[in-house]
Amino acid sequence: MAHETACHTDPTGNKHVKLTLKGIRRKVGTAKAKKSPILATDVRAMTNSLPARLIGLRDRALILLGFAGAFRRSEVAQIAIEYVEETAEGIKVFIPRSKTDQEGQGRYIGIKRGAMPATCPVRALNAWIEAAGINSGPIFRRVDRHGNVKEPITAQTVASIVKRAAAAAGLDPAKYSGHSLRAGFVTQGALNGATETNIMRQTGHTSHATVRGYIRIANIFKDNVSGMLGL
Repeated sequence: MAHETACHTDPTGNKHVKLTLKGIRRKVGTAKAKKSPILATDVRAMTNSLPARLIGLRDRALILLGFAGAFRRSEVAQIAIEYVEETAEGIKVFIPRSKTDQEGQGRYIGIKRGAMPATCPVRALNAWIEAAGINSGPIFRRVDRHGNVKEPITAQTVASIVKRAAAAAGLDPAKYSGHSLRAGFVTQGALNGATETNIMRQTGHTSHATVRGYIRIANIFKDNVSGMLGL
C-alpha cells in the first residue's frame, strides 16, 4: 500500500521476491506458536491459589469473568461499571469497541451465574466491586502493595495476572497469556458439546476458520481411530 501511494511498484509481486519468501517459509515454517488454553480445571486451580486479600478478589473476578465472557484482554481492561447490568440469570456486559468492531457499534455479552459459589463469575465480580469501592469507570484497577485501589489496569496487566495465577497453581506460566482465557472458553465449550454458532455468539469471532481451529484441537481424541487399532 505504501509503495502504491508513492507511485512505486509493489516488490511483493516480483517473482524473485516471491521465490525468496517461499524458500524462507519452507525453511522456517509458517506455524504460529500458540499459548495453551486455560480450561475449567485450570481456572479452579488458579482461583483457589489466590490470596485472601483485595488483590486476590480482583484477580479471581478478572479470571472468572475473562473466561466465562471469552473476552480479549483489551476488552477485560476496558469493562466499565456503567456497562454492567445484573439480571436474574446473570450479568450483561456491554463492550463499546473491540478488535473486530472498529466502528464502535458495540455488543452485549451475557454471563450466567455459576453453579458453584467459589467459581461464579457474577459473585466474584460483585465481591471485588464492593470491596474495592468501585462506583464509576473501569472496574479492574491496580492494587498497590498497601492495598490501595489505584488507576485502571492495562491489557498487559491482564496477561501478568493470568501468568501469576498460573504459576501459583503449579502451572507453567510460560505456556499461558491473557488470550488463554478466551482460547480456553472456546476449547472447553467445544469439549462440553457447545455448537460453533453459540461459541461464536459469545466470542464475537467473525472467522469460522479461527474457531474451528480451536474446536479441532479440542476434539482431537473424539472418535480417534488410533483407539480402534487394538493396540
